[in-house]
Amino acid sequence: MKFLIVGLGSMGKRRVRNLQYLKAGRIIGFDPNEDRRRQAAQTYGMRTFGDIDTAMRENPDALVISTPPDLHVKYALLAARNNKHFFMEASVVDEGMDELISFCRGKDVVAAPSCTSRFHPSIMKIKELVEADAVGEVLAFTYHCGQYLPDWHPWEDYRQFYAARRETGAAREIVPFELVWLTWVLGRLDSISCFKGKLSKLNIDIDDIYQLIMKFKTGTLGHMLVDVVARVPYRTCRFLGEEGVIQWEWGEGVKLYTAKERKWREYRVEEGPTVEGYSDKIKEGHYIEEMNRFIKAIKGEKKYPYTLEDDREMLGLLYAAERSSDLGKHVMIT
Repeated sequence: MKFLIVGLGSMGKRRVRNLQYLKAGRIIGFDPNEDRRRQAAQTYGMRTFGDIDTAMRENPDALVISTPPDLHVKYALLAARNNKHFFMEASVVDEGMDELISFCRGKDVVAAPSCTSRFHPSIMKIKELVEADAVGEVLAFTYHCGQYLPDWHPWEDYRQFYAARRETGAAREIVPFELVWLTWVLGRLDSISCFKGKLSKLNIDIDDIYQLIMKFKTGTLGHMLVDVVARVPYRTCRFLGEEGVIQWEWGEGVKLYTAKERKWREYRVEEGPTVEGYSDKIKEGHYIEEMNRFIKAIKGEKKYPYTLEDDREMLGLLYAAERSSDLGKHVMIT
C-alpha cells in the first residue's frame, strides 16, 4: 500500500515512524512548510510535496491526516471524495463533521478517527479488570491528566503551534481525547459539570485548566482534571469499588487492590519504544497498534473500533462541558 501523510509536524512524523515500524508500504508526505518537508525527507528517506493536488496525483491508497485539528475534516473530505481510506488524528473541532459523515455513509472507504488511548496496554488492562468485576461495580473514579504546555514540543515556541489557539487549545483538545477511553471503560454519560479557565501565566489565550464532574448512566460518579500547567507530566487515576481499587500511574503500569487479598497486585505491560525529545513516559506502542488496526481495516481483516459518529459524540461531550462552565450549571447528556 501507499500512504500519504498529510501534515509533517510532530504527529505526522510519529505516524511515519509507526508505518515504517510496521513495514506497511510506501510512504509519501505533504506539508506546505518547506522546513518540515526537508526534515521528513532527510530523517525518513521519503518523498514529500508542498502541494496537496500534486501529492494526490501519486495515487495513495490511504491518507493519514496529522494536520492541526481545524483542518482534519477538510482533508478527510478530500480523501473520501477521491475514494481513499483515511485516518485522522484526535478532533476538537466538529465543523463539517456532519457533511463528512453523510458523504462517507455507504461508501467503501475506511474512515478511521483516532482513538489512541483505547490501544494503550494499561488502559486495556483497566477495561479488562472493570469488565471482570475485579473491584465489584465501579462506584467512582478520579483522573488527572496534565503536562506543562511548553514541554509538549520543547523544540519549538509553544505560542506558535495550534495548541496555543483558543479553538484548538491544548487542554480543550485533551478533554475528548481522554473521554474516548473513559466512556469505553465505563459506558455513556448521563450528565456533566465543568469549571474551566485561564489560570496560569502562560502567554496564550486558552483555557488551561478543565475540571469535570461526571455521572454515568450506570450511576458511576467521576472527576477528571485536565491541565497544561503541571510541571510534572501526569496521567494518574483510581477506580473505586466496594471490593477494591484499580490504580494507574503513567509509566508505572496498573495496580489492583482487593479487599479479599488485602494486598496490591501489579500488572506491568510493554508500552513500546520511546522517542528522543519527548517525555520518557510517552511510548509509541499504542500509536503503532492504532496504525496496525487501520491497516487491518483497509485489508478487511478487522473492523476499526471507532467511528466518525463516535468521534462526533465525544466532541458533543466537550461542548456540553463547556456549556456547563459558561452557564454555571450541570448539563444533561441526551
